[in-house]
Parts: sequence; C-alpha cells; structure tokens
Amino acid sequence: MIEDPIAPVVLVTGGARRVGAELVRCLHAAGAQVAVHYRHSRDEAEALVAALERLRPGSALALQADLLDCAALPRLVEAVVAHFGRLDGLVNNASSFFPTALGDIDEAAWGDLIGSNLKAPLFLAQAAAPHLTASGGAIVNIVDIHAERPLKGYPLYCAAKAGLLGLTRALALELAPRVRVNGVAPGAIEWPDDGQFPPQERERIVAHTLLRRVGSPSDIARTVRFLLFDAPYVTGQILPVDGGRSAYL
Repeated sequence: MIEDPIAPVVLVTGGARRVGAELVRCLHAAGAQVAVHYRHSRDEAEALVAALERLRPGSALALQADLLDCAALPRLVEAVVAHFGRLDGLVNNASSFFPTALGDIDEAAWGDLIGSNLKAPLFLAQAAAPHLTASGGAIVNIVDIHAERPLKGYPLYCAAKAGLLGLTRALALELAPRVRVNGVAPGAIEWPDDGQFPPQERERIVAHTLLRRVGSPSDIARTVRFLLFDAPYVTGQILPVDGGRSAYL
C-alpha cells in the first residue's frame, strides 16, 4: 500500500478490459488514483471507473483516445493532469496483436502494429516527461517475451515490441535521474479472444513453459505495481513474467 499522503496518479492505456483492467484495479487497490484510457471499450471503462469511484470517490477517470492519432496523445496526458493536478506514472499497456504473413504485410498493418506498440508509447512518454520529471515518477512499458525471441507468423508485431524494448532502455537513459523507465515482458497470460491460438497450439505453449501453466493478469499487474512503487533503484530493465518460457525458447 502506498504510504504517501498524496496519492500518486497513474495513466494506464488500454485499461478498460483484460490485463489492462486488472492493472487498473491493482494500482487502485494500492492507493493510486487511476486514469483509464480506452479507444472503443467505453462501456467497460465507465463500468470499471464507476466501481472504483464507489470504493474511493474522486480516484478514477475514464478517457477516450485513439492512440494512432499522434495529436491526441499530448491531449490525453494534459486531460489527466487537468483532472488530478499531477502525473506520477504511465503504463503503456495498449497493444494491437495479430499475425502478418510475410509477403502480405501492408501499410495498414504497419501503422496499426507499430503505431500502438511503439509510436504511441514514445509520444505519450514525451508528453508525460515534464510531469513525471516534476513528480519523480515512472514509466512501465508492457513489452513481450517475443521482442527478443520472435514468434513465427508475427514478424511485424515482434519487430514493434523489439522497438519498444529498445525504447524502454533509451528512455531510461534520457529521463534519468528523475524518472525511472522499465518494462514487463509477459509470456502466456491471457489468450487472445479472437481465436488466434487454437487449443492444440495453446497446449504446446504451456508444455514449453517451465511452470506448465498459463499466468494470470494479476501476475502482470503485481509486477507493474512493484516497478512503479516499490523499485526505486530499478530502471532500464525488462522483467519477463512468463513462467520460465523464455528461459529456453
């Protein structure tokens, strides 16, 4: 639990559902005020914020933005600061994820995957940097174990996450010593809800994971919470949370 009498403010992109919603709930439970970004999931975002507001009035806010619209990113950060008066943390969680067969990759796929996984985190970090510097805050980027160990069939996604891995370390250098920047690299946590991984493929992935099971969103959320609030001497690091899968991929 955060002991600072001034509750830190954290912006979580893609915070309305799935892992993002668990991130929001976990950080809120730790005492943070949370800004829940969403693109299309308005109902889920507003329901989540309403539940958090019942627990602690004035502690949660839902904000819509298309992260592929570069001009919207500074406005998103400024809306958080205008509402809460400060910004202490940024979690770049929002991400597009879909396969791209080599030979069929087009600019639309490039714009979506690079935009959500690399471009938006960069420009959000740039917009947030003055506020995070003032508060001595932190950034956590949700990377992927496949940033370093590519997943067949997903070359563009893997390249985008590899870029985010490099960006994480570069931002740690650029924003030191006032702002810490780290990344979390999930393994198999929550399967895509669009059927990308059929049961046989899921079984193969789990069999190749040292702990022989899928992780949970709370595994990611607790790690992000640690890096934001309980790791004052950690920066420029990428922490795999993958049940040991990347140990021998």
